[in-house]
Amino acid sequence: MKLVSTVLVVFLSLLTQATSAEKRPNVIVVMTDDQGYGEFSCHGNPLIQTPHIDRFAAESLRLTDFHVSPMCTPTRGQLMTGVDAFRNAAINVSSGRTLLRPEIPTMADTFRAAGYRTGMFGKWHLGDNYPFRPEDRGFEEALWFPSSHINSVPDFWNNDYFNDTYIRNGQRRKYDGYCTDLFFDEAIEWIRKGGDQPFFAYIPLNAAHWPWFVPDKYREPIRQAMRDNPDVVKHLKPGKKDSLVSFLAMGANIDDNMGKLNEALNTSGLMDETIVVFLTDNGSTMGPDYFNAGMRGKKTTLWEGGHRVPCFIRWPGGNLGSPRDIRELAHVQDLLPTLADLAEVPLLRKELDGVSLGSLFRGERETLDDRMLVINYSRMPTFRVTYTKGNPAIPQMNGAAVMWKGWRFLENRMLFNIADDPHQDTNVADQHPEVVAQMRQHLEQWWDGVRDDVFEPQRVIIGDDRENPMMLTACEWLDVFVDQQRQIRRGDLKNGVWHLNVAQSGTYTFELRRWPRESKTKLAAPVPAIKVTDGEYPAGKALPIARGKLKIGDRELSAEPEANGQSIRFTANLTQGDTTLQTWFLDENGREVCGAYYVYVKRLE
Repeated sequence: MKLVSTVLVVFLSLLTQATSAEKRPNVIVVMTDDQGYGEFSCHGNPLIQTPHIDRFAAESLRLTDFHVSPMCTPTRGQLMTGVDAFRNAAINVSSGRTLLRPEIPTMADTFRAAGYRTGMFGKWHLGDNYPFRPEDRGFEEALWFPSSHINSVPDFWNNDYFNDTYIRNGQRRKYDGYCTDLFFDEAIEWIRKGGDQPFFAYIPLNAAHWPWFVPDKYREPIRQAMRDNPDVVKHLKPGKKDSLVSFLAMGANIDDNMGKLNEALNTSGLMDETIVVFLTDNGSTMGPDYFNAGMRGKKTTLWEGGHRVPCFIRWPGGNLGSPRDIRELAHVQDLLPTLADLAEVPLLRKELDGVSLGSLFRGERETLDDRMLVINYSRMPTFRVTYTKGNPAIPQMNGAAVMWKGWRFLENRMLFNIADDPHQDTNVADQHPEVVAQMRQHLEQWWDGVRDDVFEPQRVIIGDDRENPMMLTACEWLDVFVDQQRQIRRGDLKNGVWHLNVAQSGTYTFELRRWPRESKTKLAAPVPAIKVTDGEYPAGKALPIARGKLKIGDRELSAEPEANGQSIRFTANLTQGDTTLQTWFLDENGREVCGAYYVYVKRLE
């Protein structure tokens, strides 16, 4: 009798878990890179057909006044945390300011704590080292590449979108296929293998980010569309036209993959029980050159075209009513609380800047409370801006856009009413001083709430068992921009400081390199130009490197290159705690050449 009772209890427990799991929807978030609001035929694009995304949009709730950051890292951090970029610290694409605060739980942490499987496939861009990697931030399965794009500084040398080497759960591994196809294929396969457990899948693409590499078959339909619509591109020079062809061809490939994902959900019977979100990470890189859906500006700008993007949310079995436009002002940081609300998943952090849109989706209310939203981010140090004469990578209050209903208040000085002036041609600040006063007051209150957080550098941890040995790169030099392998090839003569935390006291080795290990190239040697699958990488410049110097904390060391000429090695005893690291390559006369773009760090047992 006792055995029967025990079996019955176990059975009822499993039944309860299964029933609970059935009530919780799966969640998929697809985010593309550098596509703007106008990059889809459902939004009137004259040069590309996106039938799968158009159909998805027709089946979805469509947020028509939805905003992100004008640049990719801040958008990704706000998506993952529901917390303002200036509070979560992920505010720039490089320059030591991509690092998402480790103490803030992510969307993956939230769903994983609720019993979901969690996986991501693609571009992370919120930190390349422990404790910032996706596998450190709630993802049980992570297939990704580091930094801002394929062929960035920390990416595997000479990756070119085809048959590349990526990181799988902390280990580098070579894959066959085109990047976008691969990320969708791997996500679909992971979904299929999951059984009945609910899942959260994050598919953040690198497409259509430069370099514009794509299977060539996608280009001809774009070229034909240009021939059919000559007025759209008549002002473009041939090189710019070729770039636009490739950029849009990448979009056509994305559309095919959205169709493939849709078919996989249909054939597996998961369609009705899966929430799918589609959005882009910032405004278009190419929109103003040909079609921008009536908006001004592009990626990295505070104009509407820099941050208003599509956001489509579909859940056939979710009782959300018919597909329709949702015209409320909304922001990417609203997606975490919204998805948690829809899935009835508890939030791990209550103090969010985003709000749930679930009541709008369910028809429980027609409008949100009157809200103002602030967009701000750290620019690349080389940007020319009008709101400061200093380094634009340093956060500034006046580098913001404040949004309120149809009002847009830019740089604490310009006011636009996009209801009457969607292209933002006329500054009406003088005509509406009461609106300016209210929006300025909100901006100042917002700044007072974030200024203490935003200036605190986040620290990569060295010597922790979870990443030892490890590779540091110039991407994390604070407020210095070295993010692209083409910068390494041309030898940008820059230097900067890493902000670190030493996990354990002990003996550490530091291996300084001008080229990454897998290139097997000597410090002072050039590299040849190389033809890759869909283009060519330029030759790399020789630098007159004769010696190296390292400063860790207050300790300075110098050394000669090793026998193979590829690196300069240092050994130092370190004490647990916060520190800084800087390196120098020197010529034969002891003059500085630049910093070491790559530093391999290992704590010795």
